[in-house]
Amino acid sequence: MAEARVGSGKVALFCQEAPGGITYRIPALLYLPQESIFLAFAEKRSSVRDEDAEFLVMRRGCKEGMSVQWGPQESLMTAILPGRRTMNPCPVYEKKSGRVFLFFICVQIHVTEWQQIKSGRNAARLCYVSSQDGGRTWSQTTDLTDQVIGDDLRNWATFAVGPGHGLQMSSGRLVIPAYTYYIHKRWFGHSLLCWTKPHCFAIFSDDLGQKWVQGQLLRNLRTSECQVAEVTCQGKSQVLYCSARSPDKSRVEAFSMDHGDRFEEPFLCKQLCEPPNGCQGSVVSFSPALQPSELGRMKNPGESTHLLGIHFSSASVENTGSWLVFSHPTSRRKRVNLGIYLNTSPLDKGCWKSPWVLYEGPCGYSDLAVCTEGQSLLFCCLFECGVSSECEEIAFQLFTDAELLRNVRESCSCASPSEEQLP
Repeated sequence: MAEARVGSGKVALFCQEAPGGITYRIPALLYLPQESIFLAFAEKRSSVRDEDAEFLVMRRGCKEGMSVQWGPQESLMTAILPGRRTMNPCPVYEKKSGRVFLFFICVQIHVTEWQQIKSGRNAARLCYVSSQDGGRTWSQTTDLTDQVIGDDLRNWATFAVGPGHGLQMSSGRLVIPAYTYYIHKRWFGHSLLCWTKPHCFAIFSDDLGQKWVQGQLLRNLRTSECQVAEVTCQGKSQVLYCSARSPDKSRVEAFSMDHGDRFEEPFLCKQLCEPPNGCQGSVVSFSPALQPSELGRMKNPGESTHLLGIHFSSASVENTGSWLVFSHPTSRRKRVNLGIYLNTSPLDKGCWKSPWVLYEGPCGYSDLAVCTEGQSLLFCCLFECGVSSECEEIAFQLFTDAELLRNVRESCSCASPSEEQLP
């Protein structure tokens, strides 16, 4: 049984059996507060290639104070469709019913994403399984493709969810981040590569997961793998924040004022770099545990203070009740050096702090979770990493809010982005 502790570094949960052989990729992490249980998911593949994905695997972790005890690996053999591979785990927890939904896509065997984009013929299905007992047992697969996408599928070359965790907003709405390669134009009935572009959108449910519908696509910029977080604004309604992978050298960000039905104009965030072709990243929001003594010093507008070495203004405290944490490779050149970024004023552009490098070396996809432990916040990161390749293992690491604040550098990343993104 593997054990992860605060301050003890990473613990490998899924390990590649041999270079080029059985490989685990695409991590997803979910915390169940009522049971103090973590669920860690990944794809099991016969090789590192996307088209060699087979099915999903899972490990359950029991939180005991500042540590997590991990149980054995399990194969999720109900999360399948015949003749298809299962990909992109995207779990979400419905608090009222205690039900876990695990979304994923099932793709026709041997058909690559590129083949779908080039031909304009989708080979993916939108599916989920659910659990009422904290991931001990799972339902049979439900195929939602026709219900959620319907006739729109004619203009979708392919699509996927997440990957990584979904979200339940304070309103109760369940949100599953997703993206599609949308065919904007055809030539005599044939799709054109130059007019097939990736766009994010949200899938959501307002009735505890009984019915799911899709929101509008993010337009204008190219966006693919994405995650969402809820930002609580004092004196304003809840805002849904979206962070999306982009091939345009920087992450794309967007806000929705209507809980994901429609997002405002997306924009490139120069402070968050992308390696060539981009990479998936993870984001969570949390309420900062600021001490009354700190808040009392900030009585006037424009005043600022420091908390554990982090500089922030009174506006960041008054205008939002939420901060954001983001995980992603920090290099513009390749997928290396997993960074943990902090944003103390999410509604303002360019307020990401310089990254704390959680792992030095090859890294890839990641997923974050946050929970409470006494007076502290406990952050958890499930991430791809290795010595020679990011596909060697999927590891889990814990850190506290105090550790996060201590390690994030003071200056905002917008000050000198060329210095902040490590080679």
